[in-house]
Amino acid sequence: MSASPFPASLPFGTLVACLRLARAEQVGPRQWHRLIALYKTPEAALEALSNGRNSASGRSGKTLVPAPEAAILREIEATLAMGGQFLTLLDAGYPAPLRHVPDAPIVLSALGDTTCLHKAGIGIVGARNASAAGLRLAESLSTELVEAGLVVVSGLARGIDTAAHRGALHRHGLTIAAIAGGLDRPYPPENAALQKRIAEQGAVITEAPLGTAPMGRHFPRRNRLIAGLALGCVVVEAAPHSGTLITARMASEYGRELFAVPGSPLDPRCRGSNNLIRNGAVLTESAADILPHIDSLRAGMPPVWQDTLPLSAPRPNPAPRAPSSPEPEPPKPHQPAPLHLFGNDTDTARPEHNAGPAPLRNMRAKASPDTPPPPNRAQNACVNVPQHILDLLSFTPIAVDDLIRRCQFSASVVLIALTELELSGRITTSAGGHVALAGGQAETRG
Repeated sequence: MSASPFPASLPFGTLVACLRLARAEQVGPRQWHRLIALYKTPEAALEALSNGRNSASGRSGKTLVPAPEAAILREIEATLAMGGQFLTLLDAGYPAPLRHVPDAPIVLSALGDTTCLHKAGIGIVGARNASAAGLRLAESLSTELVEAGLVVVSGLARGIDTAAHRGALHRHGLTIAAIAGGLDRPYPPENAALQKRIAEQGAVITEAPLGTAPMGRHFPRRNRLIAGLALGCVVVEAAPHSGTLITARMASEYGRELFAVPGSPLDPRCRGSNNLIRNGAVLTESAADILPHIDSLRAGMPPVWQDTLPLSAPRPNPAPRAPSSPEPEPPKPHQPAPLHLFGNDTDTARPEHNAGPAPLRNMRAKASPDTPPPPNRAQNACVNVPQHILDLLSFTPIAVDDLIRRCQFSASVVLIALTELELSGRITTSAGGHVALAGGQAETRG
């Protein structure tokens, strides 16, 4: 973390003035630049507005009213108390990549090591209701990129974003989470522990003040942070008209390179990403499709990006560091816990569930009943398991073992559900223990 909450070059009074202007309802990046061009400093602009010597107004025609000083002082105190800091457009430490976009945020609140905001990064974004194959690819792609010396930037959302952050953390790489709400409002709530880990090994940034609950209108701003911070953006599964494509459009407008992972044309989750490829995005299957573009991208970017590690070959794996929190490593290939859908009955007590296709019967025989149950056992018991599995599947076959790890149900529960789904014709299985959606079963929820 930086030695000081804000650089010595930015006096405390200037920070307060910046925040009072930035938190004013009618002030956005364009209005900010107009005020600074007119008055030269935030303090002078604030004084003019406070004394009524200026009739500046926002798009709605309302007179600009700065945020109350008392509220700003409380925000600063609370942010610093939780280990956060502020970066304004007047700070030398403001992220260079973001500074050069036309609608750069006036003020960022941050947790973690903000020096990683200056390093060459790649955004990875995609569907919230991602398939298991998409999640696996996002994780592996993220791991490969951090091993090559890049920072992974994403939005901490469910699905692809979560997988991207976890893939980076798995190798103790740097990752940046851009969030829509305040630093004290992790979203989704189940990613609170992940946000904490990212703050310890990378950085979490937002332009929203503390206490801001993430709402739909806040996410385009979050998307702008992802697009502006990275050299390029990788899209892994995106439905048409999705928020992911907003990020991709912004990245393109900012002159960033677009990469997209191809998917089945039968899966609605892949139609948006396939269309990006059709319109010129780089078809991406691994980091090897991204790294050749990095040097040319860096050549046209601010000099601060030139001091990153060479990217001509992947770096050796960094030496493991002692984690600063007891948060566990990402789950290893599965040793799942038993979860019984029928009270205390076991699978052997219900022989009818041992029927079904041979590949699934063979997998059932290998399932271990001795692993302790997961912490969310009671919650999982209420989940529609077959539907949850369908949400994770795509037309790309995935190993049953990997599917079990992704959904975190016990092997017995997953295999029962897979048997039911295959008998109903909704999935197909192969002798090698792989499963995929049958024709016409792509899910579009979420």
